Amino acid sequence: MTAAAPGPAPTTPPYPVEHPSAGPHAGTTIALVHGGNVANWMWEPQVAGLADFHVLTPHLPGFGARAAETWRDLDAAADDLAATIADLARGGRAHVVGLSLGGVVTTRLLARHPDVVHSALISGVPLAGVHGSTRALADLQLRFWDRRWFWRVQARAFGLPADSRELFVSHGLTVSRANAVRLMREVYDGGVPTGLDRYRGPLLAIAGGREAAVVRSSFPALRRAVPHATCRIAPGMHHAWSIEDAGLFTEVVRRWVCDGVVDPRLQPA
Repeated sequence: MTAAAPGPAPTTPPYPVEHPSAGPHAGTTIALVHGGNVANWMWEPQVAGLADFHVLTPHLPGFGARAAETWRDLDAAADDLAATIADLARGGRAHVVGLSLGGVVTTRLLARHPDVVHSALISGVPLAGVHGSTRALADLQLRFWDRRWFWRVQARAFGLPADSRELFVSHGLTVSRANAVRLMREVYDGGVPTGLDRYRGPLLAIAGGREAAVVRSSFPALRRAVPHATCRIAPGMHHAWSIEDAGLFTEVVRRWVCDGVVDPRLQPA
């Protein structure tokens, strides 16, 4: 399978990696790690809602401002993320929040570089892998990766608000199909990262109530590796609920980072 030529870039300027603050939590860093069909601009609502914190929105290799780079593997992405946190975070450590691919990379970060993590919140992570008809459908979708209509369908399936869809579509066309093939097959193979059982910090894992069941079915494997992990359901939410209900997602992050507690609107898993 050959790589598709990158399509048009998003119409907005490159979104910054670092967002300084003069607020009461300026000494605390939150690192927001984006999903696989988007880039760091997806966190704009959370950056605004967490403006009293020092916030990092790193680019993963192959996405956004780094779209020309080759995606190597999840471990390399975690190493890259760790270097960014060590370099830019206050005191070299951050509260790490990852959605979808960002959540998968975060689990590798916890296993390989727990020293840069204060706490972690992950959502939409299929640790048990994606198999059967769901995987076959995903492989079929790769054939249409460079088609604008494909990305429009994806935007609707993720429940994105209408005013977010065009940026999602435009950016999706910048992600090379070769990178998508490599990362999707690794993510879909699943598996708990080696060393995750040694992570001792706080960990909150969330599944959207209306997203694919493979996320919720991964909770037992996560709990076996990290028995102190907290698992919850965001009722009524799809996979990209950081955009679908930005206010709820932001408040969940705030409560978790500030107080180490789970927002009561989330349901037990």
